[in-house]
Amino acid sequence: MDLSQETEDYIRESIEYSLGLPVSSQTLQLKLRASEESLVRLRNQYFSLQAKLKEKDETIERTRAESSMNASALKRFVDENQRLAVECSNLLAQCKRWEKECALYDHDREALMDFGNEADERAKEAEIRVYDLEEEVRKLSEELHFYKCQYETQMDDTATDDASLEQNLLDNLLETVIGRDDVASTSHAFLEANSGVEVCQRLMTKWKRLRPSTQKVIALVAEVNTLQKDKEHLRINLHKAEDEVNILFEQNNVLDEANKRLIRLYQKEKHTPGSGGKPSSGKCSQGNKRKSSPKISSPVEGKLDFSEVDSLRQPLSPLRSNSPEYRLCKK
Repeated sequence: MDLSQETEDYIRESIEYSLGLPVSSQTLQLKLRASEESLVRLRNQYFSLQAKLKEKDETIERTRAESSMNASALKRFVDENQRLAVECSNLLAQCKRWEKECALYDHDREALMDFGNEADERAKEAEIRVYDLEEEVRKLSEELHFYKCQYETQMDDTATDDASLEQNLLDNLLETVIGRDDVASTSHAFLEANSGVEVCQRLMTKWKRLRPSTQKVIALVAEVNTLQKDKEHLRINLHKAEDEVNILFEQNNVLDEANKRLIRLYQKEKHTPGSGGKPSSGKCSQGNKRKSSPKISSPVEGKLDFSEVDSLRQPLSPLRSNSPEYRLCKK
C-alpha cells in the first residue's frame, strides 16, 4: 500500500518525537502553520456560531413573543367561546320559550278561527233575523202611521183640556204634599239659604214672575233637602248610640263579673263553719270584706251610678225640626 509523502513524514516525525529525538524546524513550522490555520478556522467557526446563536436567540424571542400573543389570543378565544356558550344556552332557552309561545299562539289562532266561524254563522243568522225584523218593522210602521193619523185627528180636540187637567192635578198633588199656607215662605227661604247656587240665584231674580206650581216644586225640593239633613243627623245619632251601647255592654259585663264575685264571696261567708249562717263580724270580717265598686252599692241591690258614663257621652246631633233655620222656614 502506497502512502503519501506527508503521511510518511508525519509517521516518521511522530516516531522520532516518541523516541525523544529532536524535531526538525521545518516540521515545527508546518505544525505552527497548521495550528494558525486551525486557529483561523476555529475563529471563523466561532464567529459563525456566534452569529447563528444570535439568530437563534432572536428566533427564540420572536417565538416567545408569538407564544405570548398566541396565549393571550387563546385566552380571549376561550373567554369568547364561553360567552358564546352562555349566549347559546340563553338563546336555546329563549327559543324554547318562543316555541311555547308559538304553540300558544297557534292554539289561540285556532280558537279565534273557530270563534270567527261561529261569529260568521251568527252574523248570517242575525242578518236573516234583521231582514225579518225590518219587514215586521215596516209593517208595524205602516200600522203605526195609520193609527197615529187616526189618533191625531181624535186628540186635536182634547189636547187643551188634557193639559189643563194635568196641571190642575199636579197642583192638587203638590198642595196635598206640602200645604197651601207655607209654600211661598218655604220656597223663598230655601232660595235665600242657597243663594250661592247659580240656579237658586236666578230663581230669586225671577221670584215675582214664578208660577205657583214652580213655587210648590221649590218648596218640595226644600222639604226633600230638610229630610235628607234629618236623615244624616239620624244616621250620626244612630252611630253614636251604637257606640254608647257597646260601651254600656262592656261596662255591664265588667259589673256582672264583679257582682258574681261578690255573690260567691257572700255565699262563701254564709257557709263558713262557726258563723251560724251569718257573716262574721269584727276584725276577721273586716279583713275578708272586699271593697265594692263605686258604681255598686251592694251585691243584692246592684245600684249603678252612670254619672261617669253620662259625662263621657257625646251629645246627639239635633234634628232639623228643632233647629232655628227650620223654624224660620216654617214661619
